[in-house]
Amino acid sequence: MSGNKEESEVEVKSVFIGAGCNRVVNNVSWGASDLVSFGAQNAVAIFCPKTAQILTTLPGHKASVNCTHWIPSTKFAFKAKQLDRHYLLSGDTDGAIILWELTLADKKWRQVLQLPQSHKKGVTCITGIMVSETDAIFASTSSDGTVYVWELVLPSAGGECKLSCLETLFVGSKPMVALSLAELPGHSGHMVLAIGGLDNKIHLYCGERTGKFVHACDLKAHTDWIRSLDFSLPICNDEANSILLVSSSQDKGIRIWKMTLRGSLTNNQGTYRKEEISLASYIEGPVLVAGSSSYQISLESLLIGHEDWVYSVEWQPPSMTSVEETTYHQPQSILSASMDKTMMIWQPERKTGIWMNVVTVGELSHSALGFYGGHWSPDGNAILAHGYGGAFHLWKNVGVDVDHWQPQKVPSGHFAAVTDIAWARSGEYMVSVSLDQTTRIFAPWQNSASLTDEESWHEIARPQIHGHDINCVAIIQGKGNHRFVGGADEKVARVFEAPLSFLKTLNLATCQKSSFPENVQVDVQILGANMSALGLSQKPIYVNTVQETPERNGNDGLDTLESIPDAVPVVFTEPPIEDQLAYHTLWPESHKLYGHGNELFSLSCDHEGKLVASSCKFDSAFKLQKYLPLGGWQLLECFTSAMNVQAQSAMVAEIWLWQVGSWKAVGRLQAHNLTVTQMEFSRDDSMLLAVSRDRQFSVFTIKRTGTDDVSYQLLARQEAHKRIIWSCSWNPFGHQFATGSRDKTVKIWAVEQESSVKQMMTLPQFSSSVTALSWVGIDRRSNHGLLAVGMENGLVELWSLTINKSAAANLAVRFDTSLCHVSSVNRLSWRNPEKSEECRRMQLASCGADQCVRVFDVITK
Repeated sequence: MSGNKEESEVEVKSVFIGAGCNRVVNNVSWGASDLVSFGAQNAVAIFCPKTAQILTTLPGHKASVNCTHWIPSTKFAFKAKQLDRHYLLSGDTDGAIILWELTLADKKWRQVLQLPQSHKKGVTCITGIMVSETDAIFASTSSDGTVYVWELVLPSAGGECKLSCLETLFVGSKPMVALSLAELPGHSGHMVLAIGGLDNKIHLYCGERTGKFVHACDLKAHTDWIRSLDFSLPICNDEANSILLVSSSQDKGIRIWKMTLRGSLTNNQGTYRKEEISLASYIEGPVLVAGSSSYQISLESLLIGHEDWVYSVEWQPPSMTSVEETTYHQPQSILSASMDKTMMIWQPERKTGIWMNVVTVGELSHSALGFYGGHWSPDGNAILAHGYGGAFHLWKNVGVDVDHWQPQKVPSGHFAAVTDIAWARSGEYMVSVSLDQTTRIFAPWQNSASLTDEESWHEIARPQIHGHDINCVAIIQGKGNHRFVGGADEKVARVFEAPLSFLKTLNLATCQKSSFPENVQVDVQILGANMSALGLSQKPIYVNTVQETPERNGNDGLDTLESIPDAVPVVFTEPPIEDQLAYHTLWPESHKLYGHGNELFSLSCDHEGKLVASSCKFDSAFKLQKYLPLGGWQLLECFTSAMNVQAQSAMVAEIWLWQVGSWKAVGRLQAHNLTVTQMEFSRDDSMLLAVSRDRQFSVFTIKRTGTDDVSYQLLARQEAHKRIIWSCSWNPFGHQFATGSRDKTVKIWAVEQESSVKQMMTLPQFSSSVTALSWVGIDRRSNHGLLAVGMENGLVELWSLTINKSAAANLAVRFDTSLCHVSSVNRLSWRNPEKSEECRRMQLASCGADQCVRVFDVITK
C-alpha cells in the first residue's frame, strides 16, 4: 500500500505493524482464507499465521472492537474453494457491526457497509454459516438483550453482496454472550440457533431460511454462565441424521449435546413415528420440533479436565476423507481454551466412545494469565489461542506418525495505548513503552525465513515488565552498551542496560560478522534479569551464577514449574515466542533517578549521550469559579491555597538534567507551570527545547564547562499556541524548530543568533489536534527536509520544508487511512536521521493510542 500521492515526490509503504489483541472473548476469528482477524482497540487487525506478520488494520469503528467473524470461517473452508472474495464481520462496544470484503486476487480490503439495525449496547458475539456457495446466514447478540439474524447473499461474479434482516429476537434482561448456528440434518430446510449467556441455560431457536425463528426449548445442565457454543456439521458422518452441540461454561465443564432426527409429525394425529435412539446417548433431554420434523436432544458426554473457566470450545474443521476424493467428513475432535492457561484437544476413544483429553498445550505458559479463546486452522494442523495479556499463542502439529505440537512464531504487540517510541542509536531496533506496563523491542530479523524479500520484523525482547503504566522512554545515545531510561506513573526514572544475552541475540538478528559491534563493551558480566515480585526493580543474573550454557534453540521452553521464579536468559537463534519474551528477555535495572515530585511524563537524551532531560506531570487545574458561591474565610482560604499551588508549580514542573554514567542531577530548569509534554535537544546539543500544557515553549542554552559541570540559561520562553502544545521537533540542519498543538496548527520557529526566537511560518490548519512531530533532513545545502505530522484522529502527513531566508512548505504526502492509526498518534520518530542524506529510502516509526507500533518506508523521488 502507498500513501495518497497528492504530491509525487514521496511514496509511503507499510513495513511493520505491531499490536496486541483486545482482552475480550470472541475477539479472534480464523477464516477460510487462512488469515486471522482480531480487534486492536478501534481497529480490526489482520495477520497471516504463515509469516507471523500483521498485514493491515481496517479503520472504521468508533469504539473498541469486541468480536470478529469470518464468512466463510475455517469450518466452511471446504465450501470456499471457488470464492474469490471473502467477508469479515466486526462488532464494537457501541453496538455497531461492519461488513468488510477481501478480494483474494489483489489482497485488497474495502468496507462494504455498516449494518443498519445496530445494537444499543456492545456486541458480544457474531456467528455465521455458509448454507451454499453464494448464501450465508449470520447472527449477532449484544448485552442489550437482542439477537439479530441476517442473510448475506454473496455476489456470483463482480456484483455487490445483498444483506437482509431475517429476524430480531428478544432474549430477556440477562445478556447473551455465545451463539452458534447450524442447519438441521435430514434435509428439513430448517435451522437451529443456540444462544447462551448469563442465565446458565442454552436457548434453542428454530427457523427457516426465510426467517421466523421461534423458541424451541432450553437445555439446563450448566451451573454457571455459558461462554461458548459450537455445532458440528453432519458431513459424511456415520450418523448423517444427527448433529452435535458442544458447550462450555464458567463451571469449568464442557458438555456435548446430541440432536438426532427422531421422526415426522403426522398431519392428522400429531404423533411421532419414533426412530431408535443411539445407545451412546445416555441422558435424554427435550424434543426439538422444526416444521414436520422432530429431534431428540440428549446429553452425549461431560468433559472434565480444566481447572478454571472454559472460555471457548470449537469443533475441528471438516477434513478430506482421502487425497484423491473431494468428499469431507466432520472429525470427532474438539478444541477447548480455558483461563487455567491450557488448551485441550478432546477425542472419543475408539473402543469405548468415551471422550478423552488427548492433547494439552500451554500448561507452562506462565505469561498467558489464561486463554480467552482457541481456534483451529483450516486444515486442523494448527491451533491458536489469545490470552489476558493481549498475546497470541500458536501451536502446530509437526509430527508425522504421532502428534507433536510445537509452539510457533506469532505477531505481538502492546495491548494498551503505546505512549512513546525511540530508535537505537544506529537504528538496529526500536523501543516502545505502553500503558500495558511493558517495554518492548522490535527489530528486523535478517535471517528469518520469510516468504518475501523484505525485512521480517519481530519483537525480540521485552526488557521491562513493570507495576506501573509507562509513559516515556529515551535511548542513551553515544558510545557504550545499549541503555535506555524509562519513566512511568511513579516519581522515579529507571535506567536499564542491555545484558549479554541480548547483545548476542541482536548480533544474530542483524547478522553481524564480528562477535560484537563497535562501541560495545565485551566484558559484560550480566546475562539477564529476574522479574521482581511487585514488577518494579529487575535484579541482574550474573554470568558466573548460571550453571547451564546460554546457547539454546529459540523454541526451547521451561521444563519444570520450579524454575518459574528464575528467568533463564538465552541467546535466541530465531525470534522468541511469547513465553520466552515475558520471562527470559528482561534487562537489569542499573540506576534509579530520584527527584521529581510527580509521575514521569517525558524524557530526552542528547546526541552525544551525556545528558538526559526528564519532566513530570503537573496540572494545577485549580479553578476558583466553583468556590465563588462561598463567602468570607472559606473563599479566602481557597484563594490562599490557589496562590500556594501557583507558587509551587514552577518547581514541580521543572526539567531535571541527569549526567549519563554518574547519574547525578546536574540541573533543574524552571520555565513552565504545567506539565512539560515533550523535550528535544538540538542536533548540535547546544540547546534544549521544551513545550508544555501551559501553551508555551522554552529554549535553554546548554554548555558543558567541565567534565561534570553543565551550565544552562533560559534563552526564550513564549506563548506559542492557543491550546496545549503536545509536540516539538528540531530541524537537523539548523536552529529552527516546529511546535504542534491542540489548536490544530503547526508553527515553525527560528532561534536568531542565540538571543531570541521568531516565528517563521504557520502551516495550514490541520483536520485534528496535532499530537506528534518529527523532522528529518534530506539536503543540507538547501536546508531541505521532511516534517512528519501526527494527529489526534490517527492521520499522518509529511510536509516538505525548505528553510532559507524565508521558509517554504508544501504537503508532500498524506498517508492513506489504511496505513494510519485509528486513534491519537502519540509519537513519531525517524530511523537513522543522520544518514537520511545518503539514501532516498527512509523509515518512519509511529505509535498511538490504538495499541499499534508502525514502521513505514518513505521513498523520496
